Amino acid sequence: MIRKICGVYIACVLISGCAAHTAPELEKPEKTLHKAFPTLPFESVKESEIKGLYEVVSGLNVFYYYPEKEYLIFGDIFTSSGKNLTAERKGGIAAGLVKTLPLDKAVKTGYGKKVVIEFTDPDCPFCKKAYDFFKTRSDVTIYSFFAPLAHPAAISKIYFILNAEDKAKAYHEVFEGKSIVQPKEGYSNTVKKLAREHMALARSVGVSGTPTFFINGKQVEGADFKQIENLLENDPGKDGKKSEKDDLK
Repeated sequence: MIRKICGVYIACVLISGCAAHTAPELEKPEKTLHKAFPTLPFESVKESEIKGLYEVVSGLNVFYYYPEKEYLIFGDIFTSSGKNLTAERKGGIAAGLVKTLPLDKAVKTGYGKKVVIEFTDPDCPFCKKAYDFFKTRSDVTIYSFFAPLAHPAAISKIYFILNAEDKAKAYHEVFEGKSIVQPKEGYSNTVKKLAREHMALARSVGVSGTPTFFINGKQVEGADFKQIENLLENDPGKDGKKSEKDDLK
């Protein structure tokens, strides 16, 4: 009896071990995606909020992969409340890239503890509304890059700002509609190169329209002042401390 029991026990172990050895191991979605689309570059693949559907990040693009049928799906996912989950994800990717921007190449205005990075255009009416909104606040520091995507003629105003010794003052003059004097000899190659760099930086973080803002790790496209206000209210500023300039007020 003991031998039988032992024999059964041993047999069970062998069967179980054999089944575990022969059971097919499911491939990770990254591997099947690469096999199905070998020329597709991507940085990450992770589960989406829909069972069986995976989010794929490729540069600044977000799309979806269904491994069961090896389908790629392009489009946005919305919640019943109208929230665009795909757009939020893209904004988060862009906001991560914004951390690498060379802020020393931007035009800095303000002395507040809350940091706003903007991509703007002097001839964009919504950019001007955003300017009017921010100029009433003393709690922000704005780093401005220029991206005249829809108004290429604005480049002369951008050159004027980037050429000025006091760029912040020139920025205010342009956005307040004050008359500016263009130099007869034109602008240097250094100024023109800096303007091109601003445009290249806009493309590098996926800016497709102005104004675009990055606040507290979030992206805001357009003059959405309600969203901007909410982000600023939830942003304590660097280290949660006031700037030296604020302390002097």
